[in-house]
Amino acid sequence: MATVGIVGLGLLGGAIAGRFRAAGHAVVGHDVAPGRLAALTALGGRAAASPAAVAREAEAICTVLPSLAAVEDVILGPAGLITVVRPDQPVIQMSTISPTLTEKCAAALATRGLAFIDCPVSGTSGMVARGDGILFIGADRALYDRWRPILEAIVPRTVHIGRPGQAMALKLIANLLVGVHSAAAAEALDMARRAGLDLPLALDVLSQSAATSRMLEVRGPMMVRGEFPAQMKLDLFMKDLHLIQEAAAAVGAAVPLTDTSERLYTAAMEAGHASEDLAVVVRSLSQRGGHR
Repeated sequence: MATVGIVGLGLLGGAIAGRFRAAGHAVVGHDVAPGRLAALTALGGRAAASPAAVAREAEAICTVLPSLAAVEDVILGPAGLITVVRPDQPVIQMSTISPTLTEKCAAALATRGLAFIDCPVSGTSGMVARGDGILFIGADRALYDRWRPILEAIVPRTVHIGRPGQAMALKLIANLLVGVHSAAAAEALDMARRAGLDLPLALDVLSQSAATSRMLEVRGPMMVRGEFPAQMKLDLFMKDLHLIQEAAAAVGAAVPLTDTSERLYTAAMEAGHASEDLAVVVRSLSQRGGHR
């Protein structure tokens, strides 16, 4: 059993903490929100006053933060992890950020002989809480092999993608599909509603047909109920969409479906749904609609 540190205890960070505790690992964590620290202690974890305090107690430190600025500050800032971690104490970066910032963090730590694992999570917080999803790993293979048993406490499938930055690139590609598939599910279910179909029946049939997708299965029920408890908050997913568009531009990839989906999500944001799950994109479609 190990002592694992977590900096950032939001929806995903909290789910990761729960998985570590369920596997018997000790968890020490930090978050700027007192309520999240209370939730960690309720799980049997220990609250720390700062990222540096987490590093003093943990054998490895996971960062699960909401923005690129937060990641850069926590890892590379004047009081960042780079100033306190030991060579045998990896920084495991799990936030969705850019490949460029991922490579920057990895290189900065490497110059000091410190270990970095690019480790984005593919799966909603609800999926991770159930042990479902995949970890994409970008790191030296020996480093991955050393920490793989600990990482598999979160979800049983971890995949070594390559060097730091490559795992994050694949995570953005995965989120491209999440965004497009969720928007497609919303479009299909809005059409079913307008056609006067029994929505729960339509969702059940579609989910068992050739038309199904993971996002139809995960977010379709929210869309049918019209209830959107956040597994991935829309405002955070908008950050991901913009990262996807930037990364696509950097490699010269056309993403017209992503661009169209981004406009639908933007409309939902502007309608005041920032803190709800991205499934709320169905509201953007319900306010549109044409006539034959």
